[in-house]
Amino acid sequence: MPYDKPLIAHKLQRWDQYITDYHLPQWDSIPDFGLYMDQVILLLERYLSFIPPVNAEKERIVTASAINNYVRLKLMPAPVKRKYYRVHICYLIMILTLKQSIGISQVQKIIPWDLADGQDGPETVRHIYEDYSGKFRGIALLFNHQIQQSWQELCAPDAGTDGVARCLVMESALLAGFSKILAEKLLRLWDADPAQVLATEQAHDFSDI
Repeated sequence: MPYDKPLIAHKLQRWDQYITDYHLPQWDSIPDFGLYMDQVILLLERYLSFIPPVNAEKERIVTASAINNYVRLKLMPAPVKRKYYRVHICYLIMILTLKQSIGISQVQKIIPWDLADGQDGPETVRHIYEDYSGKFRGIALLFNHQIQQSWQELCAPDAGTDGVARCLVMESALLAGFSKILAEKLLRLWDADPAQVLATEQAHDFSDI
């Protein structure tokens, strides 16, 4: 069944407006009085409403078992007497947005779980979260430029709906693919021995770039 032009145009315009106005919650706006698991999940769904559910049968973008698993794997600090504070919620926001493109095991390399330790821990997490939030906003607007261009092409009187829509799908998939590959290659260099990495390079083999 071909794409419906008015529907695609409507969705692209809606996404354009959403991303233009969207930003991750500011540090000071995130509650710090201690929330229980079910409250945390509802809050995350409000903050990250653009993330699709875990699967078609569940409407949740994250589950209690997944959060418990993040703690068990030391991807984030453990809750305090079963309550989650601002630091925990910031970790979860970063984890859930990063895991859309890289594996959970790789997230820990980017955001160490023990940043919140010590007297200056919360302030350290604050700086990292605010920096992350700024980068998130910049990349979202950069991506949105692609959406705007496709929407304008689709609105042209002689535009073929299927061609524009399929092209956008391919471009988005390719952009995501190359970004994922680059992120994974850079993560492989974490604590790598420079001499060993350079020694294994092959002149015409780009798998070890």
